[in-house]
Amino acid sequence: MGVDSRMRSDVVQVSPKKESRSEPVDREKTCPMLLRVFHSKGRHNRPDDFSRNQTPDNELQVYTWMDATLKEITNLVRGVNPETRKRGTEFHFAIVYQDTRMNRYRVKEIGKTVSGGKSGDENLSLQDSKFQIGDFMDIAIRDGRRDGPMRDERRRYRPY
Repeated sequence: MGVDSRMRSDVVQVSPKKESRSEPVDREKTCPMLLRVFHSKGRHNRPDDFSRNQTPDNELQVYTWMDATLKEITNLVRGVNPETRKRGTEFHFAIVYQDTRMNRYRVKEIGKTVSGGKSGDENLSLQDSKFQIGDFMDIAIRDGRRDGPMRDERRRYRPY
């Protein structure tokens, strides 16, 4: 039983894909696109809300570019909706897209930003999140207080 020293392998070494950052768009020369943003307090809209050529009522139409970041979109929503300007308000972003195989809409969460604070997702652009022209943006706006529900639960019980 001899080992053949001339054995070859057809395995190719694969290097990890470099993180591809989208190239910035020349906003002077490129026409902006219409981004339809739907925002609601506390939760995302259901995918059923977008079916049958209907959309939720809470629509904000924004003209922007594919290199717009979640922070830019947050600032636009804060400019229109004064109650979201409170420090600590969380904006949870999702893309609503049509799944052509299943003939229905799907929701894909892409990140969150915090009003007056930092999060890891604020520099994420639409292009980096795989947004395609024709998709919708859905934002769940939540009050940033962490102790809110706990305080309500404590009131239900007797103190003794």
